[in-house]
Amino acid sequence: MTPDNRTQFVDFLKHHGTGIVGFCEIPSTLQIAEIDETFPRAIVFGFSLSKSVLNTIMDRPTLLYKNHYKTVNWMLDQTGFRLSRFIEELGSRALALPASQTVDWEKQKGHVSHKALAVAAGLGHIGRSGLVIHPRLGAQVRYASVFTDMEFPVSAKAVTSCGNCMKCVAACPARAIEEDGIDLAKCLDKLREFSKVRGIGQYICGVCVKVCDGRH
Repeated sequence: MTPDNRTQFVDFLKHHGTGIVGFCEIPSTLQIAEIDETFPRAIVFGFSLSKSVLNTIMDRPTLLYKNHYKTVNWMLDQTGFRLSRFIEELGSRALALPASQTVDWEKQKGHVSHKALAVAAGLGHIGRSGLVIHPRLGAQVRYASVFTDMEFPVSAKAVTSCGNCMKCVAACPARAIEEDGIDLAKCLDKLREFSKVRGIGQYICGVCVKVCDGRH
């Protein structure tokens, strides 16, 4: 029987500022870049975004949101580093994946889809916006993952849905979100436009994140 040793990781992550954590087996269909070593499982964790910062967003990203976005990514990377070291000290292999590092610029993809792992780890579902929708916090969470070969039980899948909520559809400045999903090409075009705004310099938006607070 697989030992249920997840409590030590939950406590570790709470000590480092987050109680958002899930455990999963890495899906065999998951695309992974630059990593040849095989890992069977992942610990996925997240930090919630500041509602006060999100409230500065109207129809485009603000400089406050850009700074907050970068800060949360830094916190995720620092926490992933510490968690991977903790796992290694326990005698298992671990690899922290960057929260936001682009390896495919054309498709704007990173080393791995933290969204897919978050869903596999029971932290929510993929909503109309293409983002992970957490049961309590909606899209207002950013995630990172640590691969490991340590054994632990996986988390139960989240039983959630967007229901009849259309907030992101109405709010999207690119008109990229529809009832049945998101047009990624339209979304990327708008992100490119926003990246050229003075001081932004990144592919960020935040409008659909702001309106998706977990309340339908």
